[in-house]
Amino acid sequence: MSAVLFGAGTPLAKILLDDDVSPWLLAGLLYCGSGIGLGLYRLIRRAPRVRIARNELLPLVGAVFFGGIAGPVLLMLGLSNMPASGASLLLNAEGVFTAALAWFVFKENFDRRIAVGMIAIVAGAVVLSIPSGANFGSPWPSLAILGACLSWGLDNNLTRKIALNDATWLAAVKGGVAGPVNLLLAFALGAQLPGAVNIAAAMVVGLFAYGVSLVLFIIAMRHVGTARAGAYYSIAPFFGALLAIVLGDPISWPVLVAGALMAVGVWLHLTERHEHLHTHEPITHEHAHIHNEHHQHTHEPGQLAGAGGRHTHVHTHEPITHTHEHYPDSHHRHVHRPPGKSESTG
Repeated sequence: MSAVLFGAGTPLAKILLDDDVSPWLLAGLLYCGSGIGLGLYRLIRRAPRVRIARNELLPLVGAVFFGGIAGPVLLMLGLSNMPASGASLLLNAEGVFTAALAWFVFKENFDRRIAVGMIAIVAGAVVLSIPSGANFGSPWPSLAILGACLSWGLDNNLTRKIALNDATWLAAVKGGVAGPVNLLLAFALGAQLPGAVNIAAAMVVGLFAYGVSLVLFIIAMRHVGTARAGAYYSIAPFFGALLAIVLGDPISWPVLVAGALMAVGVWLHLTERHEHLHTHEPITHEHAHIHNEHHQHTHEPGQLAGAGGRHTHVHTHEPITHTHEHYPDSHHRHVHRPPGKSESTG
């Protein structure tokens, strides 16, 4: 659903705003719609205050910096000096960087099946990006766009470290930073605001395509890990192409080929089976949870027991060693040893 909402945002935004509107102005309006809309949602719902743990401050600052500041600035430098066809192709590198960082820097588990699935999904996105070839121009703009993709890959992996916090709050903070940054970039390049109706419409699209989409993406990272969530998110251009067809664009071979490649990649991921003996180290933290095999604890007076329902409070995980099928979610970030040792990959 995160990919569907984000993919639908592009063709909808093109309808709402003229082609001569600056891409940074549009991004700024979309991000502002996300930040303001989610902020209002939290006020209406009277959402509880979010308390970030001290060890989560640096990942939060890093995610906001790389995702809301460095990424848009590098993208601006690249797009302003290279053809759109080459930029469209290079932007697929975000999914690749997200997965590579998760696997090789942040040590998230993967196997051949997941790697091949990721390759198939990215290949489908590449097919959508080059229906009529790709022109890159000089190398420096290309490096700038790759730098933007690397920034967003770092953003995704750092957000993964704080994903147990309220996803609406995290998305509101990131939108509240990225929106003004993109607007400042746009105004610095001489962009002019469109009419009030178009501004409001763009911000509504941004609330869903950037805000709600990011909330769902953060929730996904909690449960399936960064690389797998990033792989699913990479199918967003396909949903955008489908909506464009519904809105009048012709069906093309690139869309059909891309759909087939992405379907194979998603199938490989969804049919993954990973199970082995693993140990949970003791940890104390706070997040929304239900009582299951990973959350067996007593409640202090005044704490909501939840009667089996979802609730939030500071709790401690006792050490436990067991075997069951799992993803590299927020509670399964353990080290995998080679087959034949006490742990093995599946």
